[in-house]
Amino acid sequence: MNVPEIDPFTRAYWDAAAAGRLLIRRCGACGRAHHYPREFCPHCWSEDVTWEPATGRATLYTWSVVHRNDLPPFGERTPYVAAVVDLAEGPRMMTEVVGGGELRVGMELEVAFREGAPVFRAPGGAAL
Repeated sequence: MNVPEIDPFTRAYWDAAAAGRLLIRRCGACGRAHHYPREFCPHCWSEDVTWEPATGRATLYTWSVVHRNDLPPFGERTPYVAAVVDLAEGPRMMTEVVGGGELRVGMELEVAFREGAPVFRAPGGAAL
């Protein structure tokens, strides 16, 4: 998998993912967590935001099975499950669900890491 281009701000996020840890950002002013990583809080616009480890637990909000994608490198991976999950800490995150099995809205998922990027699977699912 190709991860997005890493810049000085997102390096902490991608370094943690490469080590098997999911990070989110939390605002010191309003206390709310957010994802994707930003240098300011999208809720109150404060710049008092810091990295914190996420639990890696999530629930499935929605998904779509992608059967065709002409953009490299995704065409070689079809079919795959593009999904949106609600992290236990509150933020909603776009991701991929791996491991097969029947999906249902609200099902519990856990983070896994594939080639340095977070993906989600059913708890106790096969190792990647």
